[in-house]
Amino acid sequence: MIAVCAHILVCGLVQGVGFRYFAQRSARRIGLVGYVRNVCNGDVEVEVEGERGLVSEFIEDLRIGPASSHVTNINVQWHNVKEEFKDFSIRF
Repeated sequence: MIAVCAHILVCGLVQGVGFRYFAQRSARRIGLVGYVRNVCNGDVEVEVEGERGLVSEFIEDLRIGPASSHVTNINVQWHNVKEEFKDFSIRF
């Protein structure tokens, strides 16, 4: 198992539509750790750690999002694992 960290910016209609809760449920279901939060420019920021294949699966979930969202772009930057997270949380 190769653990990775991904910093993800999700663009589009992703605030006010339950996107953070969707991301949290998806990450916890898959078994990933990290956080999700809204960014002041309307994007959603995600930092996630876990096995690379599972993180890729999570990113595909984010591309779909909840039914009321409309994702127009996802920017992913891969990093070394920091091992600073114990679960997946919503930050405010």
